[in-house]
Amino acid sequence: MNNLNIPPVVKNLLIINIIFFAATWFQREFMVENLSVFYFNSPFFRIWQPITYMFMHGGLTHIFFNMFALYSFGSILEAHWGGKRFINFYLITGLGALALQWAVQAFEVYQITGSPINNLYGLNITDLAAATKFRDIYSTPMLGASGAIFGLLIAFGMLYPNIELYIMFIPVPVKAKYIIPIYIVIELFLGFSQFKGDSVAHFAHLGGALIGYILVKLWKNKNTFYDYYE
Repeated sequence: MNNLNIPPVVKNLLIINIIFFAATWFQREFMVENLSVFYFNSPFFRIWQPITYMFMHGGLTHIFFNMFALYSFGSILEAHWGGKRFINFYLITGLGALALQWAVQAFEVYQITGSPINNLYGLNITDLAAATKFRDIYSTPMLGASGAIFGLLIAFGMLYPNIELYIMFIPVPVKAKYIIPIYIVIELFLGFSQFKGDSVAHFAHLGGALIGYILVKLWKNKNTFYDYYE
């Protein structure tokens, strides 16, 4: 990887994600049950999961696109910020992604039971659709680096707004300041639409993007070394 001029933090993140993916390939049940992240009130939740879930992926397509984005955008951002600030940004946006996802789930659980935290023993939910939703929240794990990746996308769009990107199915390059907001609008639409069969944690993506936006604004206001690429 050194021959590709990958900065050290991005390189190590790529290696860790690949190791986790390889382990999941051979021990899927163990890895998903223990290292993905569950709802904070779920009996399957473990204290380390808010960190480890960022390095888990569900399939080849999932990890390929996330790692491609990490390499493409993360390398530029690490060169811009330095390794320490970059890893802080990456982990904080990943945690922010989980925080918003949990907040949405807590609201949904509150609508069903009257409380975001429940004693599962003796709980009786008579409405079938509500019971199914409740079961899915408590028993379905979330995994993937996508929340942190959306944070990187937002940061890249804010720091390098005029760099032109080639997007799949679009034959001409589009400036980052135009394409990144479109991604956010799409995620908002999909998150609130909740189409049947959609298993993507769209609010986690939005959480990572929101925290990424806040961090870049805070750091930009406190520092003068930010140079925008025109």
